[in-house]
Amino acid sequence: MKVPPALGAVAKVTDWTAQTYIRVADGLTDAAGWMARALVLILVPIGFLNVFLRYVGQYVQAQLVNNTWIEAQWYLYGLIFLLMFPYLLRYDGNVRVDFWYAERSDRVKARIDLIGHLVGLVPFTLLAIWVSWKPVRDSWLHWEMSPDPGGLPRAPIKAMILVAFILLGMQALASLIRLAAFFTGRDEELFIEREAPMRIE
Repeated sequence: MKVPPALGAVAKVTDWTAQTYIRVADGLTDAAGWMARALVLILVPIGFLNVFLRYVGQYVQAQLVNNTWIEAQWYLYGLIFLLMFPYLLRYDGNVRVDFWYAERSDRVKARIDLIGHLVGLVPFTLLAIWVSWKPVRDSWLHWEMSPDPGGLPRAPIKAMILVAFILLGMQALASLIRLAAFFTGRDEELFIEREAPMRIE
């Protein structure tokens, strides 16, 4: 059956839009994952220093650790956790119950993913963005600080909560596009591959 030129043009634009969106979303997700890995290299020496100074301080009976470094440590923990949200979704590293997922066919896995995205992931992500934006805005307006002496500003770390869920939402939409292409048999035509699951033993 011959496709009308107008519909063919619309299909090409749609395909190009889907491919472009997935490339952008994947690029941002990969950048977030790279940043998380880089932050681990900063977190490890800070954590070691805090522990070392705490024990030395107990030995010499002096307070060697201050709130700046303690808060920097848990800020980094939080950043790594938040930035890995979309990265784990992109590379299928999210935890599932393997006994009813791992041995299923690709089509059944795709159905499970689609239901999980539409019923759980997307509504939760939208709710998180809706709940987070006002506290983040207020925190920046008042430049919220830690209540502890020597503590760090709270506004930047709170903003990362919103950023992380926006990135997660973008990656969720990219995953839905991949699933739609898979179900319609257009994943090869669109040059869209579903990522192989990242195994966590």
